[in-house]
Amino acid sequence: MTVPTDVDSIQVDSDGVVAFTRALVRIPSVNDAPNGRSEQAAADLVAAKMREFGWEPMISLAAPGRPNVVAVVDGGGGDGPTLMFEGHTDVVTEGSLDTWTVDPYGAEVRDGRLYGRGAADMKSGVAAMLYAVRALQLAGAFPGRIKVCALADEEGLMLGVHHFVDSGLAADVDAAIVCEPEGGEICPVSKGGIRLRVDFHGRMAHGAMPQHARNPIGTLGAFLRALADLQNELHATHGEHEHLGWPYITPTVATAGDLDQINVVPAKATVAVDVRTVPGVDHADLVKRVTETASALGAADEVHVDVAVLVDRPPVDTPIGDPVVVALAAAHTAVTGDEPRYGGVPGTTDGTILTVHGGVPSVVYGPGGKWIAHQADEYVEVDDIVRYARVYAEAARRFLSGRGPRSRGAVGAR
Repeated sequence: MTVPTDVDSIQVDSDGVVAFTRALVRIPSVNDAPNGRSEQAAADLVAAKMREFGWEPMISLAAPGRPNVVAVVDGGGGDGPTLMFEGHTDVVTEGSLDTWTVDPYGAEVRDGRLYGRGAADMKSGVAAMLYAVRALQLAGAFPGRIKVCALADEEGLMLGVHHFVDSGLAADVDAAIVCEPEGGEICPVSKGGIRLRVDFHGRMAHGAMPQHARNPIGTLGAFLRALADLQNELHATHGEHEHLGWPYITPTVATAGDLDQINVVPAKATVAVDVRTVPGVDHADLVKRVTETASALGAADEVHVDVAVLVDRPPVDTPIGDPVVVALAAAHTAVTGDEPRYGGVPGTTDGTILTVHGGVPSVVYGPGGKWIAHQADEYVEVDDIVRYARVYAEAARRFLSGRGPRSRGAVGAR
């Protein structure tokens, strides 16, 4: 077989990738089991397309009815690294239909835009990565191999990528391109996230006799003020990150008592906290400080405190000199004619788990606006679907041809 030598030697099926994106958008792959909705139908469609391409998809359940679909495409060009393209098949709910001007699952194309839930986040990215790898394969032999991965549950607990890593499927992956919408930016850094639940256990009493209570609400209020002070410390210590902005400690849910019983001092108050961090923030130390602060305030008020860490996802900080970032940036310029723009992911993606738990360098880059995800009238530019598929194919060609496999210890040293 001939070996593709430049970007023009790789031809993406433009009509096919757009049609496949539309087919995926028409599937309401929301995690809504009581109403019979899940990723299953979208995963089935991805698997069928892989078989059409002559690939052999491996299907495994991250949870009941929530499949991961993975295909390994050997380049036929001898030994070389393994590159992973990753996307997710689940979408968030469409919300109130009154907020949409189009059918959220109609995949309508209008004025050069494809509309629908998941059009940007991230069914266009899933389609683009499949058609990119197929285009590279049809262009000729290439060294190494590509893992094409459509995983479940990115929008929830990230069960799909955790299952992927825990199953050992990341062990031979040298780098990953995560195909999330980033508005043309190449994003090698992502914010970290910690989700906390803090329960304050006091003593219930009649509202007319508060002296007999241990009111947890007052302790919770003092805790919120302490969190604001701690956030200010983070700002002073770490500053504003070039691509990620500020670290934040944000109370998001607070509950206590019952509005039907305003004359009762409640026995318990709870607050949930969403923490977003930048590289350099020590998660273990931050959780320790939050826990010690809550406990000290509770002890002063004779209120018992429990702190639970629900999610802990450290930041990702892949150097821009990492081979996968270099290959992607060069491919972006070769296809678009524009110099690369670097940015950061304000939240977390499956790439966070791949890097932090799988030891795989990851970079996020995909079709769709950076801020359009989860909104009504979500859309992606049709031309961008094809453009990003071409960039993915060229990035894979450059990465796989450019070097041998990396040392598996490289990420942990960052």
